[in-house]
Amino acid sequence: MPKIAMIGAGSLVFCKTLMSDFLATPALAGAEFSLMARTHTRLDKMHQFVSRMIRDNGLAATVNATTDRREALKGADYVVVMIQAGGVDEFRQDYEIPLKYGIDQCIGDTMGPGGIFRALRHIPALLEIARDMRELCPNAILFNYANPMAMCCWALGQVPGLQFVGLCHGVQTTMDLIASYTGVPKDEIDFVAGGINHMAWFLKLEHQGRDLYPTLKENFEKPGYYVNEKVRAEVMRHFGYFMTESTGHLSEYLPYFRKNQKALKTYCDEPSFGGESGAYYKYCAMLAEKFAKTDPLSLETTELGPRSAEYCSHIIEAKETGRIFRLNGNVRNDGYINNLPNGCCVEVPIYVDRLGLHPTVLGDLPVQCAALNMTNVLVQGLTVEASRTGDPELVMNAVAIDPLTASVLTLREIREMVAEMLDAESRYLPQFAGKKLRSAPAIGIPTDVMRANVPLDPALAIANRFMKLAGA
Repeated sequence: MPKIAMIGAGSLVFCKTLMSDFLATPALAGAEFSLMARTHTRLDKMHQFVSRMIRDNGLAATVNATTDRREALKGADYVVVMIQAGGVDEFRQDYEIPLKYGIDQCIGDTMGPGGIFRALRHIPALLEIARDMRELCPNAILFNYANPMAMCCWALGQVPGLQFVGLCHGVQTTMDLIASYTGVPKDEIDFVAGGINHMAWFLKLEHQGRDLYPTLKENFEKPGYYVNEKVRAEVMRHFGYFMTESTGHLSEYLPYFRKNQKALKTYCDEPSFGGESGAYYKYCAMLAEKFAKTDPLSLETTELGPRSAEYCSHIIEAKETGRIFRLNGNVRNDGYINNLPNGCCVEVPIYVDRLGLHPTVLGDLPVQCAALNMTNVLVQGLTVEASRTGDPELVMNAVAIDPLTASVLTLREIREMVAEMLDAESRYLPQFAGKKLRSAPAIGIPTDVMRANVPLDPALAIANRFMKLAGA
């Protein structure tokens, strides 16, 4: 039976969900699980709970816990990564420092200053895991759950020989919504989705050969539907296709919805629809405070119910049994989407069998969809390069072309904000140790200095003379 290493097992809610899925999978009934976290505080709680699940359900599985990552990885067949470097404390910096400068983020884990700095914290840790895997379990598959998914997987895609896939539940949970919006059962809808993580497009939606897009678009012109999906509805109206992410997520990736108070009030300020300021940070802070006082696992039942919407257990089941499973996953773009750059991270349909992961070639996205994806891909690529080289100027460049940030701040303000974030989060940014972002230059150059030091181009002088003659 396989060995499954769970890296970041101190994630009580998410690790518990995945472990419940694994233990409810008959093909994994005798698997070995190695739980790893950096400290024992939550790790021991998870270890005790998983042990109880195994015992109470009469399973042949085994579980151990360790703070030694290499021990967990040794001989593993599958490696599940769910880390959050810096925890809630650094997440607070990701949210509060940009907000001070006027950047209002809702989720802050994928794009924007928050997503970029989360990537800069996670990429070194992920590459260390990948390095250890090449030595200790070279044939294992890495399942990445760490956000920002696209940036993290772009960096993983640069590791030679590494088998990995980035997993998200955006596609499958959005399909639940599409089913309700079209009145068609989810399991009867045929769909093709592709693009980048958190900005993938439903390229086809069909029921028994009938295109569901006319129904979907017609319903979104009704107030009762539109009010639930203002951001996605607007994007579909103007770009033609429905997207995988909610108001809170999608509003951060584009320049239209959070750039000023008018836009926020129009599209994002209704708490029941998830677009409010700092929603995810505040939720995580609340959980951290709650978990510091109580052990949530002590209140959980060990009874194994139906598996969750997460793909991971189904992928491992398909690999172990040969029963084919289809998912949407994040992989290195090796020609799967033609009009996005090779080497970036794309989210495409993938089939899994005993031989492994088989991504699907989608060809070209609709040009307008690829163009909108590229506004994010360019930021992702600069962020990965900034982390690889340890160049703080590239961090500033990445934040400067981020669509939300660029819609709100000047370049000087962006430089000042990035410098503050680099300093505040330096403990978790080893790649920038000893390096400083250049200070913002003085605003403007005095006119007399310009005239004294810069000779006027003859052609420009002639043009100025004619302008004066014309009375301009």
